[in-house]
Amino acid sequence: MKNSGICPKCGSNDIMRVDGHAGAYGSGNNIMLGMTIFSAVKVNRYICMNCGFTEEWIDREDLGKIRTSSKAYEV
Repeated sequence: MKNSGICPKCGSNDIMRVDGHAGAYGSGNNIMLGMTIFSAVKVNRYICMNCGFTEEWIDREDLGKIRTSSKAYEV
């Protein structure tokens, strides 16, 4: 949905984005990689307003933080 603007489930193009954020005590839509809010990687959501399907995406500039984090591992 992020790249095509079309829902893969229902084909609708009525897509909205909700930006990730990091709030107090780790609240918000994020991945905490450390002990402080400054270590948070924000997770953006794309939502189909027709069927409710959602996708979550992390901005490219934050992918390096995850790769070097001790909390993440390859599967």
